[in-house]
Amino acid sequence: MCMVTGGEEMPDVEDVGKEYGLVKAHGSSRPYGWAFCFTITNTTILYYWSASLCEIEPVDPTSETTDYAMHLDRPPAFLKHFLDIIDVLVLNTGHYWNRGKLNANRWVMYVGGKPNTNRRIVDIGGLKVFLRSISPRHFFNGEWNTGGTCDNTTPGSLEVVQDESSDPIAAGAVKGTDVKLLDVTGLSLVREEGHISRYSIRASPRMQDCLHWCLPGVPDTWNELLFAQI
Repeated sequence: MCMVTGGEEMPDVEDVGKEYGLVKAHGSSRPYGWAFCFTITNTTILYYWSASLCEIEPVDPTSETTDYAMHLDRPPAFLKHFLDIIDVLVLNTGHYWNRGKLNANRWVMYVGGKPNTNRRIVDIGGLKVFLRSISPRHFFNGEWNTGGTCDNTTPGSLEVVQDESSDPIAAGAVKGTDVKLLDVTGLSLVREEGHISRYSIRASPRMQDCLHWCLPGVPDTWNELLFAQI
């Protein structure tokens, strides 16, 4: 969002977050999202963070060990209210929400009030929807919590040679649906020098950030791909 706005001082960019209820709640460090309107083209770009993009409730409220139903056909209140005015929707997930996290949270996918068995259910109406593939990490000699490093300063040590997506899970998820794959994984794999790493102003000497990217940087290319497909 900071790249497209160019900062809040541009006269043709308006912060319209309040119109979408995107305000910082009491005690929070930041709101759940941001929205900026580009008045020259009457275009609004909105970023919204949600843990699940659907309603979640306990299957058995009386049990402390109950599973939790993820109602895929019940979007959260924010989407219910604004989905009909959205033209393009870009979804992304990855490191935070994987199969291990789903199992740990005891989340079970539901549709129509019962466990879902059809993984090809997609009804996007008139929306143009993209699923962004996973953003790769580049830890060497260990992981983020086992002494791994992510401080390369020059690209070129990695290459991508296959024709198919480097994120087969995302590619498989959209196959046979109207959702398009915004495939950023392969092109990002060869840019191991592009992460914040230990060069952030708030960097910790014992931990390197290999999840986020320097800006301007690799995400600019993601935006170019999205713009070309829109």
